[in-house]
Order: sequence, then C-alpha cells, then structure tokens
Amino acid sequence: MSQIIQVEAVILAGGRSRRMGQDKAALRLGRRTLLGHARALADELGLPVRVITEDLTPGQGPLGGIETALNSAKAERILFLGCDMPFLAKALVERILAVEAPAVFASKQGCVGFPFCLSRTILPRVQSRLAAGVRSLQAFSRTIRARRVRVRSADWGQLTNLNTPTDLAAARKRLQSPR
Repeated sequence: MSQIIQVEAVILAGGRSRRMGQDKAALRLGRRTLLGHARALADELGLPVRVITEDLTPGQGPLGGIETALNSAKAERILFLGCDMPFLAKALVERILAVEAPAVFASKQGCVGFPFCLSRTILPRVQSRLAAGVRSLQAFSRTIRARRVRVRSADWGQLTNLNTPTDLAAARKRLQSPR
C-alpha cells in the first residue's frame, strides 16, 4: 500500500498569457525559465511537484486550476505556486506551510494570492463556487474563511508576478542589480 504524501506542490501554468503576448512559463529569467524558478522552489522545499497546464474546465481562471489540481491530488495538502513569481523565497512559503488549516493564503495589503495551501477536502467548495459562476480568488478565500499569512512589506518583492513584457524587463534588471 502506498503512503499518503502530506504536501505536494502544484504549479499553475495554464493561463493564456495574453498581456505577456507569449507563454510565460517558457520565458527565461536568468538561467531558468519562469516555470523552472517555481520548480526549483518546490525542490528546495523538498516537495513533489506537478504542473497544471490544462484545466478540467477551461476559462475559469485560477479556480479552474485549483479544481483541476485538487481533483487529482496525491497529498492531503496542496501548495499552489504560480509560474510567474520567480522571486518567491523558501522562508515565506514555509511560513504558509506551517499554518495548520484547510486553507492558508499569503496576504498583502488585505488581498490574498499566491502562494497558498489548500486541503484536498476543499474541492467541493471550489466546485460549488465555479457552479455559481464565481471565479474570484478573493471571494473564494472569504467564503471558505481561509487563514491569512500577512507578508511583511520588506518581503512584498517576492510576490511580484510577471504579466507583461515591461514586468519581465524590470525583473531582468532586478536580477542584474547588486543586492
């Protein structure tokens, strides 16, 4: 009998990348692709990782990716990472994983987002929100009364996601600057 994994990482990489104009996951930043940065973080955390590129129900935004991941979960808890957040650091993710709750989100200025961790038991609640036509991650987190891990302002740069060519150019410049 196989042992149940406690936590697995899922990288959501199924967006259309309309604002970027090309597949974000495949774009290079430094020596890695954006997807490679997310994979490296999962490896650093010692977590098995899956990449979701196609949702069971396309066009539903992040909740569609969440439904797809939870539907095929191999672990009790799933850490969700975006493929477009190359500056996310292990310590911040560990703070989220340390909170024992069915739903835990990073929170910046009152808004939730990636990274977040969900119990696979949340799946029916995701499905009911999608059936009701609600795709907002903010509304979903409120409905399920998710715990929030407040990200200190000094760490907000880790939550930078790259959506446009301008964002990518700024990230490349950030990598080249001395720290």
